[in-house]
Amino acid sequence: MRTIAVIARKGGSGKSTVALHVALAAQLRGRKVLVADTDAQRTATHVLKGRRAAGPELAETSGAKLFALQVQAVKAGVDLMVVDTPAVVEEEISYAIVAADLCLLVIRPTFVDLAAAIQTASIVRRLRKPALVVLNQAPPARTGVETPSVKRALEALLLLRLPVIPTLLRARLSYQTAFESGRSAEELDPPGEAGREMGELWTFVEGFLFGRQAAERAG
Repeated sequence: MRTIAVIARKGGSGKSTVALHVALAAQLRGRKVLVADTDAQRTATHVLKGRRAAGPELAETSGAKLFALQVQAVKAGVDLMVVDTPAVVEEEISYAIVAADLCLLVIRPTFVDLAAAIQTASIVRRLRKPALVVLNQAPPARTGVETPSVKRALEALLLLRLPVIPTLLRARLSYQTAFESGRSAEELDPPGEAGREMGELWTFVEGFLFGRQAAERAG
């Protein structure tokens, strides 16, 4: 089993949106998935309780209980556990990082998000955990050229030595619209841009986490 901790230190960064879409992308591709909701706002819980289709499994929990939850998940044959973390409680975030095989740092191309990312990167490095950045809510590129805010963010992340997933997630209403029925953007509109973005993002994450096994499943 693999565990992903989805982290953002600023509210409104789209952390829960990314956590749920990653979990649902894995579920759609045949993996058995558990979402561990450690965020007091319980966004992931509210969305998944409105879901009519099968999976993922859901656990409302806390950081201190993640290890025990992992043990139970392994026994239950879970392939992937996705942890939705709180935005501001450092102790809870640290528990999730310790439990994780991969940390996804969700960052908008804004100064405040980048400043907060410095703190998160410090914790991740101290705990020696691999991390990837999901650049979220990025403005659309103009005639194939990224906007100045996105360019500045990518340059800053390069200086911070934080690897960015090549697929950027744009600011799209469909990510939130899908949640009204407990679905992902992929399920709501498979050919749509949001669905394509999330499919590409999950393919990258899956390859990072599962390596050759992911390639064999895809091929």
